[in-house]
Amino acid sequence: MDAIQKNLLEQIAGLHEVPAGAYNIRANGASVGRNTTAHIDIVTKEDKQGIDIIIKPGTKRESVHIPVVLSQSGLTEMVYNDFHVGDDCDVTIVAGCGIHNGGDQASKHDGIHSFFIGKNSHVKYVEKHYGSGDGKGERIMNPETIIHLAENSFMEMETVQIKGVDSTKRITTADLADGAKLIVTEKLMTHGSQYAETDFTVDLNGAGSSANIISRAVAKDDSKQLFLAKINGNNKCAGHSECDAIIMDNAKISAIPEITANHLDAELIHEAAIGKIAGEQIIKLMTLGLTEAEAEAQIINGFLK
Repeated sequence: MDAIQKNLLEQIAGLHEVPAGAYNIRANGASVGRNTTAHIDIVTKEDKQGIDIIIKPGTKRESVHIPVVLSQSGLTEMVYNDFHVGDDCDVTIVAGCGIHNGGDQASKHDGIHSFFIGKNSHVKYVEKHYGSGDGKGERIMNPETIIHLAENSFMEMETVQIKGVDSTKRITTADLADGAKLIVTEKLMTHGSQYAETDFTVDLNGAGSSANIISRAVAKDDSKQLFLAKINGNNKCAGHSECDAIIMDNAKISAIPEITANHLDAELIHEAAIGKIAGEQIIKLMTLGLTEAEAEAQIINGFLK
């Protein structure tokens, strides 16, 4: 891997060197490194681009890294990754995509990640998106995440997109069985003329299932954002969605939460708030010696932390 690809890898996965445990590193449409363990296997799909990650029942305190980096302008790819997590597991999965575009053609990565999480398992899933390069070509990412949670399983999903992605549409769908739990935290910042759309649909099918979707977003310059969240309570369950956003300059943000109770004991809540940075917050920090720009940056960093 060259210096640009290594920088992308560091930005999206925090990797300075080859990670411990299982991994599959993809660069410019091809696998450039792979490792499996006694409990985690990674198999290349035969019918389409992508891999199957198979985690054996009872696997504990292990991790899988599957980052993707693109540094070739004009490259477009579609990847299908399926995660089969056995019963009684406790694992961390780190994904993400980084695009460096120094040319005039658009570079695009679309990825569909499907999770089949077994009973009583806990999965922490971290996905970061990052763009760089001074070319005129767009950096486009459209991730889709499909989650199937079996009885008493638990998934934590953290998504971060802070810099450099010109256009993105994130789709996440989830269905939860009895006692299953899903927590999603999203951190998003757009600037320039960027566009970002997030679309969550969660079906709480099982008794005692629960979901909590939390989004923190900042829109600057002429960028646009759309947040959609649908929670369907189909049994005795608890669901909550929350979108807090800071709007700046000439940006536009829409938040459209939707909750539907199809059962008498479904307890569902949605919250959405959009506003500018309060002037008194900036003034307070400026009295401590910060410039207006530094004060804004500190407030935004704290909001997205």
